[in-house]
Order: sequence, then C-alpha cells, then structure tokens
Amino acid sequence: MNPLERRDRVAGAVVGSAVGDALGAPFEFGPAGAYTARFPDGVGTMCGGGGWDPGEATDDTQMAVLVAESLLERGGLDLPDLFGRFRRWAAGDPKDIGLQTEAVLTSGDPWDTAAALHFRINGRAAGNGSLMRAVGSAVYFAGTGQPEAEARSATMAAARRIAALTHGDRAAWEGTAVLHELIRVALSGADPLGAVADALAAVHPDHRERWAGVLTPSWHPDRATEFNGAVWPCLGTALWALRTTRSYEDALARAIDVGGDTDTVAAVTGALAGAVYGFEAIPSRWTTPLHVPLPGYGDRVLRTPDLVTMAGRLDGWRVNESPADIDPPRTCT
Repeated sequence: MNPLERRDRVAGAVVGSAVGDALGAPFEFGPAGAYTARFPDGVGTMCGGGGWDPGEATDDTQMAVLVAESLLERGGLDLPDLFGRFRRWAAGDPKDIGLQTEAVLTSGDPWDTAAALHFRINGRAAGNGSLMRAVGSAVYFAGTGQPEAEARSATMAAARRIAALTHGDRAAWEGTAVLHELIRVALSGADPLGAVADALAAVHPDHRERWAGVLTPSWHPDRATEFNGAVWPCLGTALWALRTTRSYEDALARAIDVGGDTDTVAAVTGALAGAVYGFEAIPSRWTTPLHVPLPGYGDRVLRTPDLVTMAGRLDGWRVNESPADIDPPRTCT
C-alpha cells in the first residue's frame, strides 16, 4: 500500500470516530429516523443539541484521546496509568459518562479489581463503553509487517486488556477485540467485512456463537435483543451500516437513523468507515467545527489537526510529519 494511502486511512479512522460521535450526540435516545427527518436532503451538519455544542465530541472521544495519550506518553500499554487518567477525567465533571463506567471509576477500588468487583456485584457489564474509546488503541496496535495471525492475536489481546479496565463482562472484551481487528484490516487496505470470520475464530469460545449471530451479513438492527447501549447491537449496527452503504457519509447517516445510543453507535461506525474510506472522505463541514474538550485536564480542547497529528503518532509517522503531509482539506487548518 502507498504510505500516503495508509496515512489517509489512519487519520480517517481517528477523526472519523470523533466526527461520528459529535454528529450523533444531538440525536441520542431519540427515535429512529430522526437524522433523516432533520436533514431530508441528506446533507447533515453539526447541529448541536441535547446539551452539546455543534461539533462537540462526547465522553466517547474524550476517553479515546486519554487511551491514545497514555499509549504515546508511556510508550505502550500501562494499565495503571490509563486507569488513573480515566479517574482524573471522571472527577472533572464531564457532561456525560456511562453509568457503568462511572461506577467503576469512582468506586475507589484498585485499577486491577474495580471492574471485576462491579461485575460480581451487579452481574451486568456488557455496555458499549469499551467500544466507543477503542479507535486510538486499534491504530496503535495495528502494526505492520507481522504475519496476519500474529497481528490479529496481538491487537485483540490488547483490546481485551483495555476493555477489562472498566468492563468486567468478557462479552465487552471480545467485542472490542473484534473491532480492533476489523480496524487493523481496514487500515491495511483490505475489506474489514471479509475479515469477520477470522476475527470470530479468535473470539473466546464461550462468546463466539453470540457474536457470530450479531455480525452475520443477514443481521439487522431490528433483530437486536438489547438496547444498542449494549456491546452486541452497537457493533452489529456499525457493521450493518458499513455493509449496506457505499460512503462515509451514508454509513453515519444510516447508523444514527437507528436511534438510541446514537453517539456511540456513530463513533464506532465512523472509526470503521473512516478506516475504509479515508480522511478525505469526511466532509469539511463536519471536521471544521469538530472539537474535543478534556474535562479534568484544564482548558484543553483538541481539534481536527490535533487528532490527525495524534493519529500519525499512533501509527508511527516520523516526528516531523504533520497533518499537511496527508493534504487534509484546507478548511480544517
């Protein structure tokens, strides 16, 4: 693959997830079809609403940035450091935080037992919160030059460890592992939909059958047995949106139109579609107003060029390479 093409896909995945998050946020918990009703001409904008400013990313992207920055600053996976960053963020009064994630991060329990203890007490921990923040780690652990089986095993193992920080149910670990692998495949220029079978073969046997049912080409969001705030229909809907459309824009519109947990479903869809179609496929009317505040970290706000730079560092671009090297739209400068 041409290096410029990979850079476009890498930036597309990271920015694409953030854009999906911000675009879907105003429609969260709304009815099906709300996005199309708002934009009948098909030209959606960052409209804001529901407490979110136009283009403002939610906890989904905020946590994804924390994952990425921990990986970069610590030179790899440092789980206590990452959990500490999550806790600092949660204490910073974010506008939104998942109930399960909040319970784990504010419990006061140690980083390596907090999620397991929460699961043992509540018996429910398969929310989609580990999916929503996975794009940066998926890029970081995608790697290049490894045999396929080794690369698949490495990225899926890392996904499970990160997911387990806040989600005690292995179903969430396995779903995040599948997402990691599909993004890895897409970044290589291959079809992530064609890689589902290999990813499922690497899923823990106790969870393989259920994940296979959700990720099959015949699955439709109408067949979901849980609200799409759960890990299974969230990832299933993202793959369905990617499978049934032919552009980044259309994939996001289809995902948001399902309704429910629209910011997270669109963030996961945006990561996959961005990796498939690349940064250049994301409209500048979405990337220009995009911004990611970081509660608990002062007045920091990341914008599209910051996310592109971060994406490049995650993928190992040279230090002197900047967003301009992948020729992003001039409206994003």
